[in-house]
Amino acid sequence: MATKKLPPILDYCTQVLLELLATPSPTGYTELAMALVEKHLQALKVPFTRTPKGALLWTLKGRRGPSRAVAAHVDTLGAMVKEVKKYGRLKLTMIGGYDWATVEGAEVLVHTFDGREFTGTVVNIKQSGHVFGAELRDLKRTSETMEVRLDAEVTTRQDTQALGIEVGNFVSYKSHPVLTEHGFIKGRHLDNKAAVAIALAVTKALQDTNQKPIGDMHFFISNYEEVGHGAAAGIPADVAELLCIDMAAVGEGQTSDEYSVTLCVKDSSGPYDYSMNARLRRLAKEYSFVLKSDISTYTTSDASAAWRAGGSYRAALIGPGVDASHAFERTHEKALEATARLVLAYALSPV
Repeated sequence: MATKKLPPILDYCTQVLLELLATPSPTGYTELAMALVEKHLQALKVPFTRTPKGALLWTLKGRRGPSRAVAAHVDTLGAMVKEVKKYGRLKLTMIGGYDWATVEGAEVLVHTFDGREFTGTVVNIKQSGHVFGAELRDLKRTSETMEVRLDAEVTTRQDTQALGIEVGNFVSYKSHPVLTEHGFIKGRHLDNKAAVAIALAVTKALQDTNQKPIGDMHFFISNYEEVGHGAAAGIPADVAELLCIDMAAVGEGQTSDEYSVTLCVKDSSGPYDYSMNARLRRLAKEYSFVLKSDISTYTTSDASAAWRAGGSYRAALIGPGVDASHAFERTHEKALEATARLVLAYALSPV
């Protein structure tokens, strides 16, 4: 059987991803990233709406058949100011599930309530090996031992508060996105801005080629996935299937790699829909994709959140392989392209 062909999709996907990575969007503070997605939709002349909860939704009209939805989330790991310490540094409370050791040395932006931003660095309370020696090596990284050192002349709580920094300010970890000459994309928050870029790239590919999906195709960009309830509300009522795109963790014991699209057959919420998974495997063969199948022990997704909230549709989960998830992450353009092409094939293929 001849391999089926799909339109080019990679360059635009990579461009959008790098823009998104450079835009702060910790859960609860996603407006800048949402506005960037809306800007791209406006350029594509695609109408969109917001749900009351702040998620973004657009629909491409289909030819026939039941409606489907594609979900991705734009919110990322982050933090908030828990306390302004007496010597002017900041204690944090984390947003999302990560280990404190993965953000040691991270550069941050502190977002004040009046719209200003201050840079800083996450350090621990015994950061200098020249001062603390073995105490530094033995220190457990927790919210009690990690703090933000502000790039400002502050030595007291009052100095910091005079800048307008206070409890409840959002703190975003800078991504520092890089596209290498060999096609690797690295930076914080590939989870899950890679999927948002893929959703836009698929939309553009369908627009550019004047192709309509089989049925109405809803694209849903959630803003609370990292805290567990992103797609718990807002998926259109007419949806018969939900295809969630999220990163696939690469590491020992996993089949996922940085060059492929992965089908997650089960995560910590349980297995995904068998019939949808079978169809995605068939599409991968028809279009000659390398499709990895994997089980993710410690993750959930917007699809599982939607199911828990009462969604009665079938659901499946795919995504590009990402190394060092929830830390300084890396994937390859090949994985982005493979995932985008699988989503495009899914949109054009009947049940």
